[in-house]
Amino acid sequence: MITKDGFSAKDIFTREKGFAYNDFIILPGYIDFNPEDVVLESNLTRNIRLKSPLVSSPMDTVTEHKMAIGLALQGGIGIIHYNNTVEEQAAEVKKVKRFENGFIMDPMVLSPEHLIHDIDVIKERHGFSGIPITEKGTLNSKLLGIVTNRDTDFESDRMKKLGQVMTRELLTARVGVSLSEANNILKESKKGKLPIVDNEGNLVALMCRNDLVKNREYPMASKDPKKQLMVGAAVSTRPESKDRLSELVKAGVNVLIIDAAQGNSVYQIELIKFIKRMYPDIEVVGGNIVTEEQCENLIKAGVDALRIGMGPGSICTTQTTMSVGRAQATAVYRTAAYSRKFGIPVIADGGISTIGHIAKALALGASTVMMGSMFAGTHEAPGEYFYENGVRLKKYRGMASQEALEAGGSKRYFADDTKIKVAQGVSGSVVDKGSLQDYIPYLLMGLKHSFQDMGTRDISQLHEYLNSGELRFEIRSVSAQAEGHVHDMYSYKEPKYM
Repeated sequence: MITKDGFSAKDIFTREKGFAYNDFIILPGYIDFNPEDVVLESNLTRNIRLKSPLVSSPMDTVTEHKMAIGLALQGGIGIIHYNNTVEEQAAEVKKVKRFENGFIMDPMVLSPEHLIHDIDVIKERHGFSGIPITEKGTLNSKLLGIVTNRDTDFESDRMKKLGQVMTRELLTARVGVSLSEANNILKESKKGKLPIVDNEGNLVALMCRNDLVKNREYPMASKDPKKQLMVGAAVSTRPESKDRLSELVKAGVNVLIIDAAQGNSVYQIELIKFIKRMYPDIEVVGGNIVTEEQCENLIKAGVDALRIGMGPGSICTTQTTMSVGRAQATAVYRTAAYSRKFGIPVIADGGISTIGHIAKALALGASTVMMGSMFAGTHEAPGEYFYENGVRLKKYRGMASQEALEAGGSKRYFADDTKIKVAQGVSGSVVDKGSLQDYIPYLLMGLKHSFQDMGTRDISQLHEYLNSGELRFEIRSVSAQAEGHVHDMYSYKEPKYM
């Protein structure tokens, strides 16, 4: 009998050294299925199951309602950041929960005094151009018309006012119209958009024809029992979080992530117990942690999942500045192995910059992966694009960067009451990745190919192979890492997505 090649995860990740994702490779398995046969369903928490294992980080340059909606439609989930007021965070959650109702409750609105050029800018930034025109250029103002591509496509003067080109004869519906009634109106009229107005003719919402086909286009969408998109929100361990909790629960949040750089604290343990006592139906994710001892404390407190990672993010300097943390691959394996005994899933948070890193995190026992920089450059991330040396970029900053700390991020680092705030991260920029509509399917297909190479059809089987030792690993030298990437080329063009 041939001795099995490579090493088990236990052989490698229980050594005295800590390993990052690039330090090892997974040996190939046996293929008897196609990539399309791979199923990527997995548990985010004890009681929340997702069709894709992708989670966006609660950072103010990563996740607000557009990111959360985009991810939920593709089977993942977004976690709304808390670097804002209680009311603002709750409003972001509400926007996600209302989205699948079919009505856009905060449509972009312009006035008759705006220009066609303003429509061009909106189309470039947001990808749509059908804009309601109201008297004041705001919601809850008298609806005067609508501007679509048909009104502007052949206008050479882009400085012409919208009041001169807008369509004034509109089909509208009264506030209170049901979703099915609004659907029928759109179907019969063959119009693209249906403004919803009150008794005084003020615009209160908008419905688009595209929304009629969302269920057909997004069969993987993450929905709760009420058929609304699922969304998470982050809270700190500070006293103000109790006010946030109440508003977030009212807004319909499905899962709460206690966002702390070092999660093994009396403050977090007390908050977990408080949430489970006051809101027993809300799933709670504890973290961030990297050791088995930390797992034990938070599991005893009642968490439904754990968030793993301390310092591996691309904009994080915690390990250098504080000399505390753990190599991410080792952290994921050790915490997942311990938490599995109690049926608690772990979320691998940080250190992921390629599809291969996602596959490795899952192969080490994570049930889902949380990403910041991978999503920060997408259209759905907060912020505007800008150009630097001809490259289209978006801002991306760590929540422990000096900039974010001054804006409120210090709550995550037990530093909001200190006079001197020590940065544990940086601010920077990331390249435009386009829309999640294209990006997520690419990531998921790449992940399916990786599973095929490993010889596993789903995440449950992957974890079975991990635990039994069937899944084999090997440490890579620096030369092997270089060999495994592009090398010895005079020049080459990188793919759009890595």
